[in-house]
Amino acid sequence: MKISIVVTLKKEVLDPQGKVIQQTLQNMGEKAVFNVRQGKYFELDLNENNYEKAKIMAEEICKKLLANLVIEDYKIMDNS
Repeated sequence: MKISIVVTLKKEVLDPQGKVIQQTLQNMGEKAVFNVRQGKYFELDLNENNYEKAKIMAEEICKKLLANLVIEDYKIMDNS
């Protein structure tokens, strides 16, 4: 089963890369963009057919390695 995970900084944490991207877009003429938050995207291919079990596995992986829970949030998505 393929699981996608998006890790982003928590809303209250300053995102300097996002600010640079936002400013660059505005300098390129994209005036409608008023906020950008950047993050990390992961795809896990798990040897598990049960979505609930796969999601539990992905949760553990996020907590142990992929996300710094002090400053980051994560979202798990089903890609099946």
